Amino acid sequence: QVQLVESGGGLVQAGGSLRLSCAASGRTFSSYAMYWFRQAPGKEREFVASIKWNSGRRDYLDPVKGRFTISRDNAKNMVYLQMNSLKPEDTAVYYCAACTGYLISAKADGMDYWGKGTLVTVSA
Repeated sequence: QVQLVESGGGLVQAGGSLRLSCAASGRTFSSYAMYWFRQAPGKEREFVASIKWNSGRRDYLDPVKGRFTISRDNAKNMVYLQMNSLKPEDTAVYYCAACTGYLISAKADGMDYWGKGTLVTVSA
């Protein structure tokens, strides 16, 4: 069982930065691949970034490549999403998720555990 709690969301102007954090409980955290998804109003939840259990591979949604960086600290049971050069279209609720497998082009229905999300609003 893994419990996930996101933090770090807020209101930021276009071009600004935010760092999202996801705190995980459970002694098996390091065995999970970790993911960030987002869901904008009226849209489906979409994959944003993923990282293998040992940080050996990371993948990103094309529109965020070069702007967002996913990282993890297994000693602290933490996952992060550094978001730079934010755009209004990045506005969404951002969710942390965990899965026992590393899924390429991950889908929301493939995740094992979810956090409750944190809202990111980017003003023009």
